Amino acid sequence: MNLANRITIARILLVPVIMFFLLIKVKFPHIRIEEFSITYNQIIAALIFIIAASTDSLDGYIARKRKLVTNLGKLLDPLADKLLVTAVLVSLVEMGKVDAWIVIVIISREWAVTGLRQIALLEGTVMAASKWGKAKTAAQITAIIALLINNFPFTFLDIPFDIIASWVAAIITLYSGIEYFVKNKHVIDFSDKTQ
Repeated sequence: MNLANRITIARILLVPVIMFFLLIKVKFPHIRIEEFSITYNQIIAALIFIIAASTDSLDGYIARKRKLVTNLGKLLDPLADKLLVTAVLVSLVEMGKVDAWIVIVIISREWAVTGLRQIALLEGTVMAASKWGKAKTAAQITAIIALLINNFPFTFLDIPFDIIASWVAAIITLYSGIEYFVKNKHVIDFSDKTQ
């Protein structure tokens, strides 16, 4: 249980904390600026999400820099990322802030690629993250933050940045998933070896 793995576990433990602040049925005070309104619990959830999302790069950097890469870390790191994104997106659907179809596209891609990675590992192949995979992560985090903070400050400019960012995240997520499967189609053997 090295430092990198502890940071990853901390990210997992922050998931229910974020969900608590997003889904708790207690009326928190609002901050109002003209027509813009946001609750304190949303601000807290957004801050915790930003901290949790930023630890993704940190634990990987520490593991590589200090040569602390472990099998546990290889398992927990992508799991922590997917738990964080999935939990927050489902919470945002519950809050009526994002369309369910966008969340379904994102979650389906995440778990499909995870399955492909597991098959590749069984075959002794490691699937490296692509540039589109990294763009997908950045797009998802950007969209989630915009949704969490009620489109601030773009709401004052009448720009639906949160909706646009959600669509962009869904499109990039879908494209990156297709790219993974196309580039690694050799990993999946559809031939029937029993005959």
